[in-house]
Amino acid sequence: MNRPSLTRRELVALVGVGAGTLVLGKSLVGTDIVARRGAVAWGEVAPAPLSSTGPATAEPAASAAPEAPRPGASDVTGSANAGSADSAAPATSALAYDDLPWNLRLINRAHPLPEDFPKPALRELPSGYAVDERIYDATQAFMKAARKASHEPVVCSAYRSHEKQRDLYRARVRQSKAEGKRGQAAKDDAAFWVAPPYASEHEAGIALDLVDAAYQELDEKQEKTKTQRWLMKHCADYGFILRYPTDKSATTGIGYEPWHYRYVGEEAARAITASGLCFEEWIDQYLNQS
Repeated sequence: MNRPSLTRRELVALVGVGAGTLVLGKSLVGTDIVARRGAVAWGEVAPAPLSSTGPATAEPAASAAPEAPRPGASDVTGSANAGSADSAAPATSALAYDDLPWNLRLINRAHPLPEDFPKPALRELPSGYAVDERIYDATQAFMKAARKASHEPVVCSAYRSHEKQRDLYRARVRQSKAEGKRGQAAKDDAAFWVAPPYASEHEAGIALDLVDAAYQELDEKQEKTKTQRWLMKHCADYGFILRYPTDKSATTGIGYEPWHYRYVGEEAARAITASGLCFEEWIDQYLNQS
């Protein structure tokens, strides 16, 4: 794969287990079913109006996983542990984000993982990358279905340690500074393309970066490949969503990534996809309705 030079559009950084090189590119313009408080646990059918049509389908790992914490009668006010200077800002919302089950956990700069967040129980994929063992079967089914449809998806990133995420973020900060930005402006610019440590879904092992074997660059052209178009169309059937849509950057805080898929479970994935909302919007809308 041809490797472009380090520019604002692209950052070359080493990632992952047995990784080669990942190009994090600047792409097009800017760019888990929710538990009703005290009512629904992971794997149960979400109540109207945000649930998808049809019966719920339990994920393969659900039977082995403990029941998700059940939210209390009132909103929980709390924040993630304060991080280092390179970590995401602590959450300040009064909504019960912490009561959501593991597959619906909101992870971003406003709602980072706590600094004592443990390394997930991982299972290695054939590619050498690893994911939370609870999404292994869904991931394999997704990849198998794509190949059966004559496509060839390639996993180019999955679980990342907090240290690896910090290295990636710091590298992007250095790139922003080389482009003339200083101080917080450089950090904010970097965070639009590479999440700070504790603010990436990769650190929880529930996200995948997938590319077409015939075109493995992470840029705007990725969405045009036949494999990527198939993945976008069918991801919800296997419990995944395209996490950072092209028109939702102002809400997600992350630039458009037509390769980043987040596991939320089949019912939630279908509901989110049908709603046209990004994950932040969908979670907020539902919690505000509860």
